[in-house]
Amino acid sequence: MATFEINETFLIEIRDLVKKEDNIRIKRKLGQAHYADLGEIIQAVSLDEATYLVKVLGSDKTADALAEVNPDIREGILEKLSAKEIAKEVLELDTDDAADIILELPEERQEKVMSQITDDEHVSDIRDLLKYEENTAGALMAKELVKVNENLSVLKCLNEMRAQAGNVTRVHSIYVVDEKNLLKGRLSLKDLITANSKAKVKDIYIPKVDYVTVDQESDEVAKIMSKYDLEAIPVVNKKKELLGRITIDDIVDFIKEEADKDYQLAAGISADVVADDKILDLVKARLPWLFLGLLGGIGSVFILQDFEAIMEQPMLRNLFFYTPLIAAMAGNVGVQSSAIIVQGIANDIVKGSLFNILVKEIGLSLINGLALAGVILIFGQFINQSFLVSTTIAGSMVLVILVAALVGTFVPIILNKQGIDPAIATGPFITTANDIFGIFLFFYFAKIILGF
Repeated sequence: MATFEINETFLIEIRDLVKKEDNIRIKRKLGQAHYADLGEIIQAVSLDEATYLVKVLGSDKTADALAEVNPDIREGILEKLSAKEIAKEVLELDTDDAADIILELPEERQEKVMSQITDDEHVSDIRDLLKYEENTAGALMAKELVKVNENLSVLKCLNEMRAQAGNVTRVHSIYVVDEKNLLKGRLSLKDLITANSKAKVKDIYIPKVDYVTVDQESDEVAKIMSKYDLEAIPVVNKKKELLGRITIDDIVDFIKEEADKDYQLAAGISADVVADDKILDLVKARLPWLFLGLLGGIGSVFILQDFEAIMEQPMLRNLFFYTPLIAAMAGNVGVQSSAIIVQGIANDIVKGSLFNILVKEIGLSLINGLALAGVILIFGQFINQSFLVSTTIAGSMVLVILVAALVGTFVPIILNKQGIDPAIATGPFITTANDIFGIFLFFYFAKIILGF
């Protein structure tokens, strides 16, 4: 496999070869490249150049690379390929990746491409995978696997494995089934090669095997594979018939996609977009949350207007200067608390009663709030501020931090229980809410203490 650094100089060379249509040097340069490197190159060059490379290098070199590239780029390339050319790419892929590519095509092209695929079994497997709902084990799984009947002898088992292994990119596990294709267990390669050749598979297989059902959510599959450090896991239906397997690379891709979505959601972006998307798409993704922030800001204006009497008293006028600080602390504490809870929910470590979780968060907030309040008191002495005013600000800060932490803890848990993605709580939603709460509590507390 060729290794090289994909820098601007290298890309300029590739573009120059494409421009000259120097197919021999293109194949010499990229023919032995890893598909991940090819994918990176395809994403770095123009759409026309990427399409040209795909056609020149051939499906046996580019199929896996196409499966790795950004879906928007892949869509553009597929539009420029004929149904027959797409079929050749799909034929080289495992059924899970093949189904993903077919699913991205317009409905009228899907059938045209499928009709061009020469392997009827491959087509049948792809059609089967297309039936499963998105974000389920069925949609993630591939049909390629190695399975043996429990009644085979070790010698016949080895022959059967050799016949099946040719269609499997990587053999993670050997699954054992009965006459009805029901999953019975797994076979250890060590046990297989050390067993008597006349022994039966049912005498040496391991009955304990982790599996998931086709309708299980993808995040459940990810948690199971992560918990038990599995490289692959079999997928069965309700009857426990073996249908396929999910490998770790598919789970890593899923986790990455979910992490990207949650990161964007936490940043106040309501749709899955990337930097080079159209301006209109980016506006649609960002504007709703900015509008929410605007409403929150307007709400803060009305709250401040209710306490404008403070401005008439010189000693209390300094309270207004602390408004940004209070709002910032409320937002920051809320985001910290919600981020920890959202992460815990995602990793399935937020357990126990809600009361115990809230009590723990109150304790933590008190420690943080008192430490920060101490800093405010010292700062007040340093600038010769009234001790009563400094104490009021410090006390209100502790109160604001407590409330913000409770909101940041409580909201994502409630959202999760309602079936709503809790990552929404770590973004502008929680920040805006806590800004408003913070400002209101700050001035209301000050009004009680200072009596204005």
